[in-house]
Amino acid sequence: MTEPLPSMRQHSPSTERNREPILAVLRTVLPATGHVLEIASGTGQHALCFAGALPGLDWQPSDADAEARESIAAWMAHDAPPNLRVPLALDVHQPEWDVGALDAVVCINMIHISPWSAAQALFAGASRYLVDGGVLYLYGPYKRGGAHTAPSNEAFDRQLRSRDPSWGVRDMEAVVALGASAGFECDEPIAMPANNFSLVFRKRAAQAGQTR
Repeated sequence: MTEPLPSMRQHSPSTERNREPILAVLRTVLPATGHVLEIASGTGQHALCFAGALPGLDWQPSDADAEARESIAAWMAHDAPPNLRVPLALDVHQPEWDVGALDAVVCINMIHISPWSAAQALFAGASRYLVDGGVLYLYGPYKRGGAHTAPSNEAFDRQLRSRDPSWGVRDMEAVVALGASAGFECDEPIAMPANNFSLVFRKRAAQAGQTR
C-alpha cells in the first residue's frame, strides 16, 4: 500500500484554534473508554488531536469526501496514536453505517454546511447505533430565538446560503427539538470561543415495550 504524501495533509487554521476548547469539553462529556465515531472529520486534525489526548477511546474518523479521507490518512501517516482508526467513507444519509455499537458520536461544523436532511439523518443514525446513555456532541454556530448571536455569524450565514440555499446557521431550538424527536436529551448549551456552541445530547434509554 502506498503511503500518503505529506502534501495530501489539509490544514485548517480554525481547527488549530478550536481544538483545545473542544477537547476541554470532550474530556468532561465523553466516557473514559469506548468506541467513538467522528462524523465529517474533514482535514483529520481534530481526530489526531482528540485520539492522542483521549487514549482510552477507540476513535473512528469518517468523511463522505474522498479528499478529506486522504488528508486524514496523510495526517495518520505523519503521527498516528494507536487508538486512531483508518478513516471510514460515510455519508450520514446512508441507510446503514458500517459501524457497530457506539458510545459516542462527535460531529463538528457539519450541520450548517449541509442540508437540513443531513442533521435529520445524523440524529437518526446516532439513535440507531448509540448505546443507551451514549453521547452525541455537536459544535458550531447557532441562532438563538431566531436571531444570530453575533454580526459575524450573520455574515457567515449569508455566505453559506449564497453558496447553497439549503445550507445555513441553524436555530438551536430546532436542533434541540430534532434531537428530542429522535430520543435525545440536550444538556445546557456551552458557549465556546468565536460565537460557537457545544451541544451535548444524551440518548434516552428505550422504554419497556418500545422498539428502535
